Amino acid sequence: MKRILTGIRPTGALHLGHYVGALENWLRLQHEYDRHFLLADYQVSDYADDMARVRESVWEVALDWLAVGLDPEKSCFVIESLVPENAELTTWLSWFLPLGMLQRNPTLKAEMDDFGKKSVPVAFFTYPVMQVANILLPRAHLVPVGEDQLPHIEMTREIARRFNRQFKEVFPEPDGLVGRVPRLVGTDGQAKMSKSQNNAIFLKDRPRW
Repeated sequence: MKRILTGIRPTGALHLGHYVGALENWLRLQHEYDRHFLLADYQVSDYADDMARVRESVWEVALDWLAVGLDPEKSCFVIESLVPENAELTTWLSWFLPLGMLQRNPTLKAEMDDFGKKSVPVAFFTYPVMQVANILLPRAHLVPVGEDQLPHIEMTREIARRFNRQFKEVFPEPDGLVGRVPRLVGTDGQAKMSKSQNNAIFLKDRPRW
């Protein structure tokens, strides 16, 4: 059976943007693929000074997954830091990823801009490599993502090709799948819905009318 891998950084509760951009597809695909849903708790350097919040967010995200209907009897929930092979593969794959490719990645550039004048931690540059490792480790064939994550999928395909040419055909080249609403506008009517923009409607919010 073909495999699907997708995941979320545990930085807090999930919102409607997560649902229409990703979770709807996850729910449908959990009946069609060998499924791995990842809690990417290594990829939270912006919360590194508050690890208690990260641990709490892992539970929040998992509960939101259960609330929308993801079934742990049919799907594998994976906490990134509990699978040491993720970090090991990240190290090996870093030899196949040129720095220039990282610097040209539009998603990484946009996220780094959010740091403003603050110093960007080195770990931030390893995020894309970790994401590649997360996808390739279970040998995923399909990765449901938001529209802004498509550059990561293309980079993953390129790294898989480089690795396979150097050694043998180990990793499939995964395809990306964008959700029904590629980029949900936030409650401010301007920016993409985001916790950091304070313009999100969370899945656990109660009706206000």
